Amino acid sequence: MKLIKLKQVMDCTGLARSTVYKFMADGQFPKPVKLGSKMVAWVESEVSAWIQERVSARDLG
Repeated sequence: MKLIKLKQVMDCTGLARSTVYKFMADGQFPKPVKLGSKMVAWVESEVSAWIQERVSARDLG
């Protein structure tokens, strides 16, 4: 299992920082893991699964 920081999440998804946090607030994006009082990271496989869901939805539509 690998954790990735926000910059990597943004690079992988093409989303802006504000969009990542908006999607999280709406329950549409994986929640981060708290690493410290001011540090979070995301589980890479969860972000990859989120991307794959978007691709699958595109292919069905």
